[in-house]
Amino acid sequence: MTQIQLTDTQAVILSAACARNDGAVFPVTAKLKGGAVGNVCKSLLKLGLIEEIPATDLNTVWRHDEARGPITLRATPLAQSTLGITEHDATTTPAENVTTSSPRRKGTKQEALIEMLRAPDGATIEEIMAATDWQSHTVRGAMAGALKKKLGLEVTSEKVEGRGRVYRLPAA
Repeated sequence: MTQIQLTDTQAVILSAACARNDGAVFPVTAKLKGGAVGNVCKSLLKLGLIEEIPATDLNTVWRHDEARGPITLRATPLAQSTLGITEHDATTTPAENVTTSSPRRKGTKQEALIEMLRAPDGATIEEIMAATDWQSHTVRGAMAGALKKKLGLEVTSEKVEGRGRVYRLPAA
């Protein structure tokens, strides 16, 4: 199977959609201007990484279809496979692989980081380094880039006596 190469923007939009229980593309968390969202979504549709479905929330409408009404977008199983979230069976069509909700990323270092930060006690840089086998600059970069900028999560920190600086995410 041919490997699909994604731009950073495509990867951000797909990652955010795959992280949602319903796989919804909208609302887009990436900061894009003008028609950029439309262009990215058109390219993802063409690649089969997202699909059109009837919109139930009018705030997530992608376009209006004369016959089908309001349409929105959601990630396909191929998107999850492309991002390394799940295995995609190439012998079935995306429609055969569609489930009622998209699974969350499992077994990734990013998932481990999110779980550690959502724990009641949060996590220190050193604890995250031990769990992920990352260097401190990688941990900080993942929190600032992947979690804050790309996924739109609010990472907080506070100084805790005896532990040092502890980072947290609000509970899901």
